[in-house]
Amino acid sequence: MSYKVAIIGRPNVGKSTLFNRLVGKKLALVDDTPGVTRDRRTHAAKLYDLNFEVIDTAGFETAPAATLQGRMRAQTEIAIEEADLVFFVVDAKSGLMPDDKAFADIVRRSGKPVVLVANKAEARGAQGGMLEAWEVGLGEPIPISAEHGQGLPDLRDAVIEALGEARAFGEDEEEDGELPLAEVLVGEDIADPDAEPAYDDTKPMRIAVVGRPNAGKSTMINALIDEERLLTGPEAGITRDSISVDWEWRGRQIRLFDTAGMRRKAKVQEKLEKLSVADGLRAIRFAEIVVVVFDATIPFEKQDLQIADLIIREGRGLVLAFNKWDLIENPQETLAELREKTARLLPQVRGLLAVPVSAETGRGLDKLMDAVLKTHQVWNRRVSTGRLNRWLEGILAHHPPPAVAGRRLKIKYITQVKARPPGFVLSCTRPEAMPQSYVRYLVNNLRDSFDMPGVPIRMVLRAPENPFAGRASKRS
Repeated sequence: MSYKVAIIGRPNVGKSTLFNRLVGKKLALVDDTPGVTRDRRTHAAKLYDLNFEVIDTAGFETAPAATLQGRMRAQTEIAIEEADLVFFVVDAKSGLMPDDKAFADIVRRSGKPVVLVANKAEARGAQGGMLEAWEVGLGEPIPISAEHGQGLPDLRDAVIEALGEARAFGEDEEEDGELPLAEVLVGEDIADPDAEPAYDDTKPMRIAVVGRPNAGKSTMINALIDEERLLTGPEAGITRDSISVDWEWRGRQIRLFDTAGMRRKAKVQEKLEKLSVADGLRAIRFAEIVVVVFDATIPFEKQDLQIADLIIREGRGLVLAFNKWDLIENPQETLAELREKTARLLPQVRGLLAVPVSAETGRGLDKLMDAVLKTHQVWNRRVSTGRLNRWLEGILAHHPPPAVAGRRLKIKYITQVKARPPGFVLSCTRPEAMPQSYVRYLVNNLRDSFDMPGVPIRMVLRAPENPFAGRASKRS
């Protein structure tokens, strides 16, 4: 039976560093700035022969519930409730602080088994902090260095002692859905180009939610899953890590990725914000569909368009969500205007689906998910070579490619070589001379003829192989 371990403690004691050490990857952002982590993050972890789920949490701070720090603390308290075991982390280098004792009382009242972890034990003078750690009354402190991987055997033994051998070892379950995202994405299958496989709705779908700060991304995800899973509030830039949330919609397994708000590059100066934006960009690259959340009261800022263009260049499926629709006074006129702007300002992908939503009231969220599913189906679509070349014959009969430098360009055939997104190879003479305007004409006609709206389409031009090229080289 799998169990959960929550890592808690005051800010800047190394909770996220320990989290990364246990999961074996640098998933959580780590910086010297106190309070980097804000949302709780869950991932499969391994400590030698122990397998469990670990929860990274925000630093405990004494603050009113209405403040950002108070809401962060509430998220940590939820993690304690979910956990079967608590790692209470203190800083052996700086010693015990007043907050440590207050939070130790909260953990003790929860009734959960606790392992007291004295991190940064490799530092000079850490022995004094180790002795102080006894004062919190949670048993013997386990000295470790999360950054350098020291003391982990002792931590393993402490887990077994706290839970008992039967519970600590449990069943050696496989990590379902917790492969590194890069491994999941790389190696897309290239099927027989003549086949048109049916859409597979049994595979989990990965959706990233991106946008400018304070557009309502976290609020929208909370509304979708009907749970206060992510930290929200009026402050801009609350989310820092890219947090994944597993969810089921109409029987379909979905993994949602919440990301940090992306400001213009010139405004991003702090190292921590740069790390947050880089984490969001990774989420885009590893997602299948990306929902760009626009603030409907101030849509189509330059940064919105740059984010959408990046997603298109990465080849991801794109859906636009106009959030805060409850604040719009003339919804019909505004929606018509926004859809006209979408077609005009994002001509790279014709037929983008744009849905008005309100994360506060829940309005439009089902329509948004319908648009996501439709875009995912198109993104995975394959067209047989036979249908493509019959379409190409009609195109060439009505609008053949122009002559360049007095010589007519000849197109031999077309075939689809990949999906996710749809990619095609066009065999033609002198590919370098083919006008880009004609390539765009082919792509747009292909999109309309085979019903492929709203996704990037790749068209690669190649010259046909010369069957006599080998003979000529042998003679020479």
